[in-house]
Amino acid sequence: MEHQHRSQPRLSPSSDTEDMVTLLAPRLSYFAAVARTEHVTRAAQELQVPQSTLSRAMVRLEHDLGVDLFARHGRTVSLTPAGRTFLGSVERALGEVGKAAESVRADADPESGKVAFGFLHTMGTETVPGLIRAFRADHPRIRFSLVQNYGEAMLEKLRAGELDLCLTSPVPDAPGLVARRLDEQRLRLVVPEDHRLAGRKRIRLAETADEVFVTLEPGYGLRRITDDLCAEAGFKPRIAFEGEEAETLRGLVAAGLGVALLPPPAVPRPGVVELAVTGQRAVREIGVAWLDGHPDTPPVAAFKKFLLSRRGRLLPEQAGTE
Repeated sequence: MEHQHRSQPRLSPSSDTEDMVTLLAPRLSYFAAVARTEHVTRAAQELQVPQSTLSRAMVRLEHDLGVDLFARHGRTVSLTPAGRTFLGSVERALGEVGKAAESVRADADPESGKVAFGFLHTMGTETVPGLIRAFRADHPRIRFSLVQNYGEAMLEKLRAGELDLCLTSPVPDAPGLVARRLDEQRLRLVVPEDHRLAGRKRIRLAETADEVFVTLEPGYGLRRITDDLCAEAGFKPRIAFEGEEAETLRGLVAAGLGVALLPPPAVPRPGVVELAVTGQRAVREIGVAWLDGHPDTPPVAAFKKFLLSRRGRLLPEQAGTE
């Protein structure tokens, strides 16, 4: 029987962990099979590899580790204490790999796979639930991982591979991304119900140059649109409050703390009046974006096709707007 510790191991204690994993990983399933059967020939038959290949792989594994994993007894083998310790960790690692493989296969299944889908907060009340309900009429078992956030944050998640698709505004034009315009929302000037302008139906944005505004924080698409529209109307808005969610801004307007440019609400909000903006194109465009060159799983491809088919009729809240 060979000594438990071999001389001149290929990997020293100071070897980089990543290099060790790269070196050892391809042989771990071979090791587990030999350890389970305690017979190189039977393990080779089970793995459908030549016995000589398997034998060489085990010798090389022991050499790389610098430790005897097996005691040889003719055609059979048994694990050394070091081999038993190593086997426990190997089986856990292979089990995790198996779970990961099953998970990605399940997510890519055409019938029951998963779509990681991001969208703006303002689309979460009505638009996205309606879209998913319509899509699942033909794909009832496809699952969704849903993420609500502002536009730039979702684009970063796309680039990081955390999202498959996102609905965002403005429609991005950025390297590495593909985007398609789907619809647009007319923005309204939202004022308190006792405001001097509350009796109006329409207003030119230039008439609000002396008003105090409440807006979303910098980095949000709607904030950029608000700043651009005000600049086009000839003024820079005086901002009293910045928030992260459109309905919170409506609440601030209702409390008399300012006016705001906002898309239509899913349901009317008491305490405010919403005026049509004339004299300039006060809209926000909504588009779908994805990572350029990234291969789609079947469920992602199906949902992307569905979204593109909804051009011009993506937003149910547009019904009845001016």
